[in-house]
Amino acid sequence: MTPLRIIFMGTAELSGASLEKLFADKRFSIVAVVTQPDKPKGRDLKLTPSPVKVIAEKLNLPVLQPLKARDEKFISELRELKPDLIVVVAYGQILPQTILDFPTHGCLNVHTSLLPKYRGAAPIQWAIADGKPETGVTIMKMDAGLDTGAILSTRRTPILATDDSQILHDRLAQLGAELLVETIPDFVAGKILPQPQPAEGSTYAAKIKKEDGRIDWHLPAQKIWNRLRAFTPWPGAFTFLKSEPKPQLLKIWKVEVVEKSGIAGTILSADKTGIVVGCGENALRILELQREGGKRLTAEQFLAGFPLKVGERFE
Repeated sequence: MTPLRIIFMGTAELSGASLEKLFADKRFSIVAVVTQPDKPKGRDLKLTPSPVKVIAEKLNLPVLQPLKARDEKFISELRELKPDLIVVVAYGQILPQTILDFPTHGCLNVHTSLLPKYRGAAPIQWAIADGKPETGVTIMKMDAGLDTGAILSTRRTPILATDDSQILHDRLAQLGAELLVETIPDFVAGKILPQPQPAEGSTYAAKIKKEDGRIDWHLPAQKIWNRLRAFTPWPGAFTFLKSEPKPQLLKIWKVEVVEKSGIAGTILSADKTGIVVGCGENALRILELQREGGKRLTAEQFLAGFPLKVGERFE
């Protein structure tokens, strides 16, 4: 049987597992990898390849890096490759209808939510932030809308108390890769009929901004705990200690919910067991935190060098 000719489009770390899984499967032949152009990073603004380009080069796969996916010259290059299928995983650009239409079997996308919930840029983070008990991956046939294509297959996974967005990201990346290689052969053989997404129940997962990580102590403790896990490792959960001459920025790494009441943002106790802070409902015990420019410390280590008093305020 002739291997299926696939163009893979991806950029982010999430895409890597799917690219490697497709490459390792003899039923598929990756004829090109499309990824975003190298970007300047770090203090010296050195041009850095995307995680997908790094993997593609290790696998000796041809790499295309168009500035815009709508570029006519680029679209012509894709056509000449005569793909049976295009697979898109966290590529980072909206594809024009021209690209969606010309592969024999269209374009498939791996999306890290149970569509139609959490369409958009940050489905992993918002599922945790919203306190959902589970999430999953969806393989869909792409259309011109934002994550609105017909569903081919889904797979679920619980969101655990120990999950932050990086841990869940890594699990969903593997889950999506496994589901992708299981789905493609049945889809191409006509054994899977794409199902339109339900009209009801859709939600949108907006791109995460740095300010999303700022703790609002008026929220219930459980909600803050969810958001802390959702925004770890980026942008991180942070707060400001009211002090002179200016507020002190503190990054909060690890907390637990405690059944205690007090004024939101006020330190209720501070000892070797942790720093207990009042919330809109119940309280949080801070177990690990970090001063701006400092190291990540346990509450006990932190208090040894930076004592905090009952009644001081976070804002």
